[in-house]
Amino acid sequence: MSRPRALLAVIDGAKPAMLRRAVEDGDAPFLAAVIERGALVDRLCAAFPSVTPVCATSIATGVLQDRHHIPGMNWWSRAEGRYVEYGSSLAAARKFGVTRQLIDTVYRMNGEHLARDVPTIFESLDDIGVRTAGTTYLIYRGRHEHQVNRSTALARIAGTLFRAPVRGPRELFYADIFASRDTGHRAQLGRPGLRDRHSGGVAAWLTARDMYDFLLLSLPDNDTHSHRYGPAAQVDSIAVADEQLQQVAEAAGGIDAFLDRHAVIVCADHSHTAVERRIDLFAAFDGWPVAGSNGGDGAEIALCPNQRAAQVYVLHPGARAGMMRGILATLDALPGVDVVCFAASGWAVARSPVRGEVRFRRGGRLRDGRGNAWTVEGDLGALGLQTSGGEIQSDSHPDALRRIWAALSCPTSGDVLVSAALGYEFADWGGVDHVGAGSHGSLHADDSLGALVFCGCGPPPVARSGAWSITDVAAMVRAHFGL
Repeated sequence: MSRPRALLAVIDGAKPAMLRRAVEDGDAPFLAAVIERGALVDRLCAAFPSVTPVCATSIATGVLQDRHHIPGMNWWSRAEGRYVEYGSSLAAARKFGVTRQLIDTVYRMNGEHLARDVPTIFESLDDIGVRTAGTTYLIYRGRHEHQVNRSTALARIAGTLFRAPVRGPRELFYADIFASRDTGHRAQLGRPGLRDRHSGGVAAWLTARDMYDFLLLSLPDNDTHSHRYGPAAQVDSIAVADEQLQQVAEAAGGIDAFLDRHAVIVCADHSHTAVERRIDLFAAFDGWPVAGSNGGDGAEIALCPNQRAAQVYVLHPGARAGMMRGILATLDALPGVDVVCFAASGWAVARSPVRGEVRFRRGGRLRDGRGNAWTVEGDLGALGLQTSGGEIQSDSHPDALRRIWAALSCPTSGDVLVSAALGYEFADWGGVDHVGAGSHGSLHADDSLGALVFCGCGPPPVARSGAWSITDVAAMVRAHFGL
């Protein structure tokens, strides 16, 4: 008997409490039906930094950035001696050059920055003959070549910038830039507020024509809505996302008929928390030789705000030891900093200005909820860690040891990683913050724990203890198709 199709829908930034409320209020009937047949998980842990490029890549590959090498929304490329900016804000994009930002996001993220030896779920499934499809998602790398779409006037305008073909799933729809079929649905080049509707329309068109075995359906507008109105407003945007899922189901004969023939996974890439104050990283390092937006000539450090996280790069390896003391002292004195992380002599170090310092490394007698072994020394309170019966865990900073270790082990990460305290956010290179609304990026549970609902497939063994990670999503998809 043939295996049922699979749908993976990513509702960007979906907060578990808000998804649950949308279901309870009757505003999300598709999600309610999935939960009734399957399960709701309200502790799906993001990567750190818990920003979309890092987390989207972890969902699409099943690994953290120590292997996939996408370290943030804004980061410093040591290989090229420049900042990479994936779209923190329009003002930040203008600071670095909108053209460069678009090329980095559309082409280089998949073609150069994503580690070549780490397969995406599209590549894994393409290799065994599964018919793959995807709507606009940051990570789209697959085995099928796609030329730039020139079927509409807007697409032809975009074609003056985007000219090279890419490799993606069998059916690829990326804004209006790539479209393997003329579905009649337009994205207005990925305009916020229209992206979910474009994804839903395309996915319904594909479903009605039986054109996929696996579909990744990207629903990003919930994140934009939360950044603008705050996490408490997500019920409305989750309802809009559910409308698109209903549209896809109707193309197959209704929700019940769709769920009879599909395994369904709907997940967040991270969550959101309220922001009340901004942190000016650039003012804190005023007077330091910081690399500017045009490059690093004469500079000694690079500063990379990532919403509720930040990274500091030492640009000359030989100067690292001498500069670290000053960098750490500056961050320790900066209001709104919760945890500062760095590597030292084979250890990962996490220090809190108020809760002390903890050191840890791989191997040892303590095990986290996912079975990883650790040696831990120092002030456990720095990360809210608790031990019991040989297990170590933190409610306030979930999966902290694994996430910090992966971030510090990533070859493209900064020398110092910073997580903001609740209520705080780092202003980006364009001076933009989300004070008065919602944001994410930190180690804290409030913006790290997203929602997951699924039916028609099972959890991977590593998640059966309840210690879920976004890296489990790709494993669920691959297992469903026998990998």
